[in-house]
Amino acid sequence: MVICCGEALIDMVPEKNAEGRDVYVPCLGGSPYNTAVAAGRLLGKTNGKNGTAFLARLSGDFFGRELTENLERNNVSTELVTRSDQTTTLAFVKLENGQEPSYIFYTEGAADRSLVPGDLPPKLPPETTCLQFGSISMTMESSASTIESLVLRESAREDGPVISFDPNVRPMMIKNRDAYIRRFETWVKASDIVKISSADFDFIYPGAGLEKSVEKIFALGSTTGETRVNGGPRLVTVTLGADGATAFRNGTDGLRVTAPVIDLPVIDTIGAGDTFHGALLAWLEKNGRMSRKALSGLGEKELREALIFANKAASIVCSRKGANPPALAELEALLPCKAGS
Repeated sequence: MVICCGEALIDMVPEKNAEGRDVYVPCLGGSPYNTAVAAGRLLGKTNGKNGTAFLARLSGDFFGRELTENLERNNVSTELVTRSDQTTTLAFVKLENGQEPSYIFYTEGAADRSLVPGDLPPKLPPETTCLQFGSISMTMESSASTIESLVLRESAREDGPVISFDPNVRPMMIKNRDAYIRRFETWVKASDIVKISSADFDFIYPGAGLEKSVEKIFALGSTTGETRVNGGPRLVTVTLGADGATAFRNGTDGLRVTAPVIDLPVIDTIGAGDTFHGALLAWLEKNGRMSRKALSGLGEKELREALIFANKAASIVCSRKGANPPALAELEALLPCKAGS
């Protein structure tokens, strides 16, 4: 089972009214939340049990109830969700052609940012194979410290789950860049998979370029000992927007694979990276490669198949409005790559 951990919020997405002015439509969102829904739709149920779960504190307000009900509709267990009378986070989105979406977050006193150690289970369910985390939940307290403690606890276990991290950087949420980078590097050391975008690298290691940035990520693992004996990433996947995605296994001198996007019209890119991440994890889970040992031994053919699968899912999301991950049948109906690639 894949457990996604972090924020769940309402994206207020702009649409033009009859006068050509923006009006805002509430859409369910949050990076780990979108990843959970994407994985839930692709993994479904096995022997009546969900292959995906969500771990968070969610509001009992009507937005929070919608968020919870949507998880359950999409084969995501909510047994690890804590209920709260706090409000739901709101994120207002601005969309401009050719640019990444920009956001304004309203989080003060919200439920998802208020996760505390008492909300965590003493042990994860025995069927857990992966713990996914990241995004703005790691920029807000008390959620950041609580999730960090869970990640460090699980990564230190010899038989622990695969840890998968997506920073999904939102600079407006980071008050102290240097302090954030120090914690980011701690989270990388504890992770087996790092899913990251080229835009994230521009903020974290400005001017370093793709190769040097990836080298830095893998080098962090070679210096760790305090998180687990064999610490550090086995797999780094970098999403490159219209240029697809590149994966590095076991360092920049190890295996490197690139796969293109799918040739579909782009409506917006909300949730594309989250869906890529969820689909990547779903592929690993479905194909029996969700373990630390299996990740280190992924072959070129397998890694390319995983990237193509994840790119298909992300391309479908970009072809429709908002974070609306595809079902498995939609992925299987697509050609494998962009025309001419």
